[in-house]
Amino acid sequence: MPRVLLLGGSGAYALPPGALGKRLSSRRVRTPYGFSNPVHLCESAGFRFLFLSRHGEKGYEKTAPYVNYRANIYAAKSLGVTRIVAWTGPGAISRKVRPGDLVLPDDLLDFTRNRPSTFYEGKGIGFLRQFPVFCERLRDSLRSVATRREGGRDAGKRIHFGGTSACTEGPRLETPAEIRFLARAGADLVGMTLCPEAFLARELEICYAPVAYVTNYAEGVRKMPYRRGDLFEGTLPPGEAAAVEAAKDAIPGIAIAAARAIAGEERDCPCAVSMERYRKRGVIGPDFRGWVAGKGAGR
Repeated sequence: MPRVLLLGGSGAYALPPGALGKRLSSRRVRTPYGFSNPVHLCESAGFRFLFLSRHGEKGYEKTAPYVNYRANIYAAKSLGVTRIVAWTGPGAISRKVRPGDLVLPDDLLDFTRNRPSTFYEGKGIGFLRQFPVFCERLRDSLRSVATRREGGRDAGKRIHFGGTSACTEGPRLETPAEIRFLARAGADLVGMTLCPEAFLARELEICYAPVAYVTNYAEGVRKMPYRRGDLFEGTLPPGEAAAVEAAKDAIPGIAIAAARAIAGEERDCPCAVSMERYRKRGVIGPDFRGWVAGKGAGR
């Protein structure tokens, strides 16, 4: 089975034909947390990978607070996934970024409140360091591909390497005061989906790195009039919608190329051994299902 999962965010249900190559099969995986979203086996130019649309198959069917993050990440691990490239569509807080830009964040602020955030509820494991927050090797590969494409067919697309993304509960957008608070806290972007997804991947020793395409201006960053019935009610200027769509459509190609570039490499990164301390102490065994179920190394 493929070892990489492309985890699609906003707009993953409306990609151009052929963006993911050929879909070979689809399945939903039964997990201790319910069924995962459908997982599709895809092939692009001979490279096989898995694809999952976080919010739905035919449209934006499920908002961020109600995505079953644990089921999706557990399903990925059970299918043998070792690397996840996730995309997200945040708003711009920093004035250095604008709608239609691509960003490879390197840090997170978690302001979610009501989401199950660990596989290890009621257990004595899971005390994991969150540095680096995202897999550096996977980010390096994404950066390399994005840099090449910036000077090639994607010329003119603004790509930012690094930045802090704040994750809020949603589904409502943030107030101006909340955005001012997040800006003072160091956030460059604000979205609703990377938490707890990134932390759950670390708990199961899966490398995880996001690609963000900026969808709008966060509240108060610019003076934007309310536009009745429009997407984000006016926080995305009409003239910038095409750039946002183009940025979203560029993500699968970047993600697939980056995953292909390191597909044969052995993982030598902190995310690959995040649970090693518990293994050395004999608290957990080799099968991740036992970690989640609370079974020790000997059972």
